[in-house]
Amino acid sequence: MRKKITVVGAGFVGATTAQRLAERNYADVVIADVIEFLAEGKALDLVEAGPIVGYDAHVGGITIKDGVGYEKIGGSDIVVMTAGIARKPGMSRDDLILTNQKIVGGWAEQIAKHAPNAIVIVVTNPVDAMTQLMGHVTKFPKPRVIGQAGVLDSARFRAFVAMELGVSVQNVDAYVLGAHGDQMVPLPRYTTVAGVPLTELLSKEKIDALVKRTRDGGAEIVNLLKTGSAFYAPSAAVAEMVDAILCDKKKILPCIAYLEGEYGIRGVYAGVPVKLGAQGIAEIVKLNLNAEELAALQKSGEAVRALNKVMGI
Repeated sequence: MRKKITVVGAGFVGATTAQRLAERNYADVVIADVIEFLAEGKALDLVEAGPIVGYDAHVGGITIKDGVGYEKIGGSDIVVMTAGIARKPGMSRDDLILTNQKIVGGWAEQIAKHAPNAIVIVVTNPVDAMTQLMGHVTKFPKPRVIGQAGVLDSARFRAFVAMELGVSVQNVDAYVLGAHGDQMVPLPRYTTVAGVPLTELLSKEKIDALVKRTRDGGAEIVNLLKTGSAFYAPSAAVAEMVDAILCDKKKILPCIAYLEGEYGIRGVYAGVPVKLGAQGIAEIVKLNLNAEELAALQKSGEAVRALNKVMGI
């Protein structure tokens, strides 16, 4: 029996995520949205692309109206939460919190009711707080509620490093931990280019500039687009996480996970390296951080805790 993935939200991130997953051809995909027939229209377009691209995945759309339609997410193995208002120029991710709390909190209730065995990947910003909210409302075991941030942030850092050095992005490995935003924690010490530490290839000033650009990566795109935010890279990051789960890769990726003392952080969701497999988070991987890196990560955790207080959880 084919796996089922539900993507909540038919906007740019949701629709592009659905496209990437359909093209992988390992699961059927459902897109859900509250805008009438938006999900159905995008789903049909993806179905009609199948004969050309070469996938047989069934893609369907659901309009949620007057509380009806949620039941169609039943049987989902994975739910990807992308719905919410997008950032506009001048807005921080944190500015979205109260509006997106209502959206994500409402969906969390329905996911718990209709897809109680699903693994949930949260993308909606501010993603650290929204992942906390998803876990709080669904009460799912902690391995099954995961936030997408570090895969995207690490990809941005890798891209900027590759651009700076004029090398293939495939030669660059990097980790970015912590909160998705100003409190993210890029780790130059764990960043390598064809196995060579970044610190041996670039000056501290150059590295600091790349770190700053990575922290501002989302805002840079928002300011360029004027009326939207990033979606190609976020959807690719989700697809990499889904690959690891559905193929039981046990792949180590930086994701938002619930911490119970790891890295000296307790009771909040924060970005750390995890091993992703069929059950979700199989293990939180412990890196040997130095004092400065650990302090930055713990400060990031406290920033998430402050957002949780804003939401009252």
